Parts: sequence; structure tokens; C-alpha cells
Amino acid sequence: MSESLKKQITSAMKDAMRARAKERLGAIRLILSEIKRIEVDERIDVDDARLLAVLDKMIKQRRDSINQYENAGRQELADIEQAEIEVIQEFLPEPLSDEELAVMIDEAIAASGAESMRDMGKVMGILKPKIQGRADVGAVSGMIKGKLD
Repeated sequence: MSESLKKQITSAMKDAMRARAKERLGAIRLILSEIKRIEVDERIDVDDARLLAVLDKMIKQRRDSINQYENAGRQELADIEQAEIEVIQEFLPEPLSDEELAVMIDEAIAASGAESMRDMGKVMGILKPKIQGRADVGAVSGMIKGKLD
């Protein structure tokens, strides 16, 4: 079995320290501090599935920040956020293609017996664990709405 995602991140931090890659090291430390915060607050060990959700959330937060910085004319800050996104994405699995997503959505709709927008929660419940860290949940939600209308 492959090593856990948390170990991969810790190992990447050590590599970044050795390479004196200051920006990369900073982004990796942000990830590790978020993991540590969750472990301390909830008194749990973060597993890979939860870690993917954390990384997904961190990317979403940075995308929101980029929009705000660009609207305020602060491109240098937006560039920093973009660099952090690139480091975080290294630890996420390969993103799903639109075709793969469409197939997964069709299967989830069939499995849940969804017929209208009222059933969207059932479909998302089936899909969310499968797409976590591999697709933008908001975009997937939009695709489901298009098929259930």
C-alpha cells in the first residue's frame, strides 16, 4: 500500500527545507498546520479522505482570495495565492475529466433513482466521496442541476 498522504506532505516539507524553497515550504507548512489544528481540536488522526477534503477547502479559499485581490488590484497577492494553490494541488489525486464526471453523475442519478431537483441531495451524497479532491463540487452541482431539470 502506498504511504499516507500526510506522510507524503511531511516528506515534501523536509525536501523543501533541504532545497531552501521558501515559498513551497510556507505552503506545505500551511497544510500541515491545518491538519494539526483539526487533530488537536477534534482529537482524531486525520485520514486520507478527510485530508483530501481539507486540501479541497484550502484551494477553494485561495481561489476566493485571488478573486478578491484581483478586484482590489493587488496582483502580487493573487500571485502568492496562486503559487500556494499549485503546491496544494500536488497532493491531490488526478482531476476527473468532464466525460468521467458525466458518466459518474449518470450512474449516481440512476443509483439514487433521482427524478427532479428535490433528489439532488441523494445524488450529491453518492458522488461527493468519489469526487473529493478530484473535481470542483460547485461545478459538479451545476452539471447535476442540468441533468435533473
